[in-house]
Amino acid sequence: MDCYRKTGIVLPVVAVLLSVTVMLRAQDGVPEMPEDTLCEVVVTADRIREIVPAQKLAGQQLERLRSNSVADALRYFSGVQVKDYGGIGGLKTVNVRSLGSQHVGVFYDGIQISNAQNGTVDLGKFSMDNMEVLSVYNGQKSDIFQSARDYASAAALYMVSRRPRFREGKRNNLNFKARSGSFDLIDLSALWESRAGRWLSTSANVEFLNTSGRYKFRYSREGGYDTTEVRRNGDVMYVRAEAGLFGNMPRTDFMVKGYFYWSERGYPGAAVKKDYGIALLNEDRQKDRNIFVQSAVTHRAADFYSFKVQAKYANDYMNYVMPPHSTVQPMDNHYWQQELYLTTSHLFSINRVWSAGLACDLQWNSLDADGTEMFNANFIQPRRLTVLSAAATSVNFDFGLSAQASLLHTYVHDVSKRGMETAGDKSEWTPTVIVSYTPWKNAGLSIRAFYKKIFRMPTFNDLYYVQLGNRNLRPEYTVQYNVGISYNKTFRNAWFAGLRASVDAYYNTVKDKIIATPTSNQLVWTMVNLGYVVVRGVDVALMPSMRFGPVGVTVMLNYTWQRAQDFTETKKDEGYEGVISTYGDQIPYVPVHSGSAVLSVSYGTWDFHYSFVYTGERYMLGGNVPVNYILPWYTSDLSLSKVFGIGKTELGVTAEVNNIFNQQYEVVKWYPMPGTNFRITLSLTI
Repeated sequence: MDCYRKTGIVLPVVAVLLSVTVMLRAQDGVPEMPEDTLCEVVVTADRIREIVPAQKLAGQQLERLRSNSVADALRYFSGVQVKDYGGIGGLKTVNVRSLGSQHVGVFYDGIQISNAQNGTVDLGKFSMDNMEVLSVYNGQKSDIFQSARDYASAAALYMVSRRPRFREGKRNNLNFKARSGSFDLIDLSALWESRAGRWLSTSANVEFLNTSGRYKFRYSREGGYDTTEVRRNGDVMYVRAEAGLFGNMPRTDFMVKGYFYWSERGYPGAAVKKDYGIALLNEDRQKDRNIFVQSAVTHRAADFYSFKVQAKYANDYMNYVMPPHSTVQPMDNHYWQQELYLTTSHLFSINRVWSAGLACDLQWNSLDADGTEMFNANFIQPRRLTVLSAAATSVNFDFGLSAQASLLHTYVHDVSKRGMETAGDKSEWTPTVIVSYTPWKNAGLSIRAFYKKIFRMPTFNDLYYVQLGNRNLRPEYTVQYNVGISYNKTFRNAWFAGLRASVDAYYNTVKDKIIATPTSNQLVWTMVNLGYVVVRGVDVALMPSMRFGPVGVTVMLNYTWQRAQDFTETKKDEGYEGVISTYGDQIPYVPVHSGSAVLSVSYGTWDFHYSFVYTGERYMLGGNVPVNYILPWYTSDLSLSKVFGIGKTELGVTAEVNNIFNQQYEVVKWYPMPGTNFRITLSLTI
């Protein structure tokens, strides 16, 4: 292990230095280009096809959804569950195919957003104003030209921000947006893009949002909804700023981006019955400050060889306050996280059929915290070094068969800044195999399948949180099997313009699931490996598009059937009084049936959009018993937008009405969501 520890660190560093050296030497011979020329760089071989396509929202389709945040937009993907803890101010996490939010890798402009403390990413922090593409992959991307981190999740969400594009003869783009509406919403943003010479462009985006988050809801008591209350402590104020430098040179593409986010918010509490002795008022507060700088360089060194180098530094701060009068155990905790990340990826196009890829990643995380005296005395201040190495190969035959295989090795080493005991080193090998077959070249029909084994490391909270962590935890292992069929065809000169359809059936298992269990003291719990979950499901997606003269119509339909059952052996026959057996029950918050429908109609500069989201009945906690039952819910949203051309300037106006039938519903039990609400958006593009 000591030998591997040394070579596992040295080899990625050597690979990065070699890549940078090759890039610098290659630039010596780059000819000068005319000042107004921007060259497009293609660094991936055309023989590499996307075997398992992503669920994707991009361009105008993404813009028409008019979603508040990334989490809102993800509701339209099949197999995706979004947990929303109470409207605008609440935490928002994503779960794909019931594997758990910690198993979903979240990537922003190609580099993962990590949270070593608890393993989850709050998607409510990411605005849609500067977002260009959202895509969700089950298993992993089938592009082998990627970092080792891309292979290391059971599912992945990729967020791609807007990249500068200019019309002919234009050197600057300016866009201003102002949005207002329900909940005392004020949302202002500005975007400036500039073309800075022959190869470079820059982008700067800033946004300010403030809302009271107050809305009425019907409060549930025995016998139904019979009391109206106002949701409190859901206010949010945040400032988000991004700046980027983009280079597009012959054979080379690079990006440097800086990101800043600051927020202060209240966390609306659970609106439980007063019979339980808990009031509706909740005064928990949280402050966040997130900063990161990341860069990426991609270079095509030769026709058969391309490489990519990416780096990131992140510095996060959070302050969570639970006032003494709102909780039994007051809290005023501060957390500081840091991350250093470096990765290098290499693509070898060996011949017309065969390609191979190598990737090496180094990641370092730290967590410091302070709070109560007991917390400070027992917190170990953990540091984690993660080394990931991945090898992948891809073959694409002319008769329609494509296959890819990858092998990922993960090595994790934890230490304590205070010299206290930490968990032992982890060393794991995990494989993936993907196959696709297209029987007829021009028919638009393809069949696909994949197998993937992966794991997720216990987080710092799982291992080291005071009076809760367990240093002996094993990783959670997931195994995924997927078989699917897809059809994609466009029709020219016909009213029926095209059809995209897919059906996927899957079988997943999660072993050694990490759960919290009570000890002899009900106020002190501990983390243990107990769970075994089996997930069986079917995802169906259908997207026809039509054109009737100047009118374009697009429909997007998604449906998911899913049985996610808890087969933990200890739950077959609970051996102590008062505990309900949950063996074979549907796991919490996973509906058997869910789906969405989106209708978009465009006519010239007018756009009309209707969306419908349905989530079936679910259960909270572990037992499928009446006390844990959660009603199904649905929402319907409408939007209408118009763009007015004033010379070279465009003025856009959008009116939105959300939850038009005033559905009273809860995504998470006792966290009521807003009823009917509206927004008006004005945008000016120069």
